[in-house]
Amino acid sequence: MHSILSSSKLTSLKPILASRFIKSLSKINHHKPSSSYAAILSRSRRIKVAAEASMASAAGSKRAWSRAILRKLRARASGRVLGPPKVVLGKRKRGQEPSRADELRRLVPGGEAMDFCSLLDEAADYIRCLSTQVQVMENVVDSLSL
Repeated sequence: MHSILSSSKLTSLKPILASRFIKSLSKINHHKPSSSYAAILSRSRRIKVAAEASMASAAGSKRAWSRAILRKLRARASGRVLGPPKVVLGKRKRGQEPSRADELRRLVPGGEAMDFCSLLDEAADYIRCLSTQVQVMENVVDSLSL
């Protein structure tokens, strides 16, 4: 059985994600470092945005989750605020727990508008990319701490 999280897909994504992430980090490092709490918080947000943007752009526009992340980042950069999605997930009675599918839709960017089969496919790809992102970030930290 062929795994969705195959190592060949993982290794082909890693160099692209790594180069884009390093490029984004180098732009962040042009700012003067400060030790104030606000500066540290701002820097960590910029690193998070750089990681999201590099992961989404490395994945390409074929994936709904990557398009959703890039759309959110573009809207944030232009000062616009995106409203909640226009899709209604299903009517639940007051006090009823959300289904697992609804929880997954909430976790996967752009998942609100997907049918269940597409949602599972996108979630698997999103997890694969998040795993690759973690490996890249671990490698960056390891190389900087030598």
